[in-house]
Amino acid sequence: MLKKIASLVYGAAAYFGFLGVFLYLVAFSMNLVPRSVSRPATEHPLVAVLVDVGLISLFGVQHTIMARPRFKAWWVRIVPRHLERSTFVLIASVIMGCIVWFWQPIDGDLWNLTGTGMFAVYAIAALGWLGVPATSLLTDHFELFGLRQVAEYALGLPKSKPEFKERGLYKKVRHPMMLSFLIAFWAAPHMTVGHALFAGLWTAYILTGIYFEERDLVYAHGAAYRNYQKRVPKLLPIGGTAGTMQPARQHIAMEPKHPTS
Repeated sequence: MLKKIASLVYGAAAYFGFLGVFLYLVAFSMNLVPRSVSRPATEHPLVAVLVDVGLISLFGVQHTIMARPRFKAWWVRIVPRHLERSTFVLIASVIMGCIVWFWQPIDGDLWNLTGTGMFAVYAIAALGWLGVPATSLLTDHFELFGLRQVAEYALGLPKSKPEFKERGLYKKVRHPMMLSFLIAFWAAPHMTVGHALFAGLWTAYILTGIYFEERDLVYAHGAAYRNYQKRVPKLLPIGGTAGTMQPARQHIAMEPKHPTS
């Protein structure tokens, strides 16, 4: 019984830790906190670039390795299977916290909108950030962040096999959560050189992550996912013939595990 309670506490702590870091990331990116992405620089630009690239690379390496099936198969020999996802979320949250706290800004304005333009771009950024949790609810939000796994263990329920139905934004693009992140990162009324580096590095990571995730999905689902790829665009809702037919039910891992998953 004690193990079950401890698992629930651990899973909840990992989830709410992620939530706190995610909300700070939103404020950090939108320059709503003093220690934001566009605050005045304190280091030489070269030093700043090296630090910033290293921070995003650390996150990318963690996600790329820990999200792969082979690593998971080895990892659950060390970490209990029902805690695997919560541990992934916890580690990702810690790294994300390091990114927003140790990020080194770089001076130089690429644009700085005011008035109506500023409010319009803020609205676009807000839509992007809201799109992240919204799209997670279209799959299985609680499985994605490890809560379902610890609850099933604590309650003695059989392990579920989350499935994904093509619905909502997933009929328009294969990775709507990643599209939401890209919109949120780039929709900035005040775009400094440092903010552009921040958005550019995340864009590189997202595109790389999608490549590896899609390779895993093709391996896992074969023709069903290949059919989905042919009909639905990857990121931009243009082209394709989405909605003309429904694919076979697919596993929850539709997303390349977003920047905190």
